[in-house]
Amino acid sequence: MARNIQSLERAAAMLRLLAGGERRLGLSDIASSLGLAKGTAHGILRTLQQEGFVEQDDASGRYQLGAELLRLGTTYLDVHELRARALVWTDDLARSSGESVYLGVLHQQGVLIVHHVFRPDDSRQVLEIGAMQPLHSTALGKVLSAYDPVAHSEALEADRKAFTDRTVCDLDGFEHILDMTRARGYAADVEETWEGVASVAAPIHDRRRMPVGAVGITGAVERLGRDGELRQELIAAVRDCARAVSRDLGAGRF
Repeated sequence: MARNIQSLERAAAMLRLLAGGERRLGLSDIASSLGLAKGTAHGILRTLQQEGFVEQDDASGRYQLGAELLRLGTTYLDVHELRARALVWTDDLARSSGESVYLGVLHQQGVLIVHHVFRPDDSRQVLEIGAMQPLHSTALGKVLSAYDPVAHSEALEADRKAFTDRTVCDLDGFEHILDMTRARGYAADVEETWEGVASVAAPIHDRRRMPVGAVGITGAVERLGRDGELRQELIAAVRDCARAVSRDLGAGRF
């Protein structure tokens, strides 16, 4: 059996102690509560402080949980709230469109799929929750890049790889697509990431009107398109779904 890393166990115990006890604790309190030497406890606290997980009050010298840990916790809660709020609406979108529905959020210079509703037919399908998609070529990624400044910066820094001969990789072309996305309120991917596959996606906003994710449908080009254009009723259905989830998150009307 693999051995646990003692320093990480001690750091985790320290964070739990700070989360469950008094608002602020001194070095002696932390060391005695965990059975550690003061020097050991201080070294761990100093590392956690450098990473933003712990903060030290200048006046009292006592320690408390840091903003970075709280930010990570809020992100976790936001994603789970997003999934919970989207469940009914994404199921409805899959039924009305007849296509697979994906819910994505920004993660490590890409789009993390946090919810996937299968296409409502008898075809064999693979659950893609946890899969990553590129920001620059997918409909979900373009939406996040258009509305989220952090996603935009990460898309510019990332390697914009050409997946097909339709993938737009140059900076000017990509920025033009983002301008179109903001003007139309949705993004499209027509064989830019996968041959024969098209997608449509729209942004989801929270109560602060901040972009927190994107929802979209994906399917064969011949099903999503008609006469060389994406079907307007599918675009409208995706946008309606995004608005409904946004309203449930407190964003109000868009």
